[in-house]
Amino acid sequence: MDRPHRDTILLEDAEILSHEAFTGEQYVMRVRAPGCAARTRPGQFAHISVDPQRPMRRPISIMRVSADDGWIDFLYKVVGDGTRLLAQRRPGEVVSLLGPIGEPFDIAAKRPLLIGGGVGMPPMICIAEALRGGDAQPFVILGSEVPFPFDIKPSQFLVDGLPDGVIGAMPLLEDWGIASRLASLQGYAGCHNGYVTDLARHWLQGLSDEQRSEVVVYACGPHPMLEAVVNLARDFGLPVQVSLEEYMACAVGGCAGCVVEVATPQGPAMKRVCVDGPVFDGYTVF
Repeated sequence: MDRPHRDTILLEDAEILSHEAFTGEQYVMRVRAPGCAARTRPGQFAHISVDPQRPMRRPISIMRVSADDGWIDFLYKVVGDGTRLLAQRRPGEVVSLLGPIGEPFDIAAKRPLLIGGGVGMPPMICIAEALRGGDAQPFVILGSEVPFPFDIKPSQFLVDGLPDGVIGAMPLLEDWGIASRLASLQGYAGCHNGYVTDLARHWLQGLSDEQRSEVVVYACGPHPMLEAVVNLARDFGLPVQVSLEEYMACAVGGCAGCVVEVATPQGPAMKRVCVDGPVFDGYTVF
């Protein structure tokens, strides 16, 4: 039996270096985990212990990683008792970490369109950092229905095809020289008042046919958002990769508690989001 992940996932005691709280019960936690950091690729995640008295871990996407310095950043939102316990952990404490887990994104694209919604933002930021300084020309669209976990900054980059007044960007991406825009239904200043897919459609329509032929769509977020992203990609005939969010117990492929139906050449098949994904060809899922 082929077990491609057997020698790639590490169990590591990770020291919390910083743990910053943001509005909407959102947190960014940086841990020292040099083994996991050295192996991480965009789209992978870690399975983290939330409390010594709570045996069930929580899967959290990797947002940033420094292989040289050995740290990893996680952005997460409190959604239940487990993440609420994790939010109480302090710098200097140690969490048990399994990672990196899962199939990563294939980011060999000249013009990547990165779309992240809510806690689906971290994998898009991870891709953007991996592309930083390279030949690719990524455009990042982030959406949230709670305040963004950063101060919105007017973008220095002019992006053709977007509605007037949509200038809000993520400061970190601006610092990296990567164009980004924000979308929300909450009326935040500088953000597109609508869905991420609406904003993506404006951008795609503003490209020439040649430019559009270079686009590959990457997305992570809630299930309805991903389905809308795949439908958008289908409208324009674009390749699309999606990272799925599913509840999971073991996260290493043993329990099969996170299976989804995926189309294959042999017909429908049940695939484990943890190790067969979380990244899939969007057309095989939707």
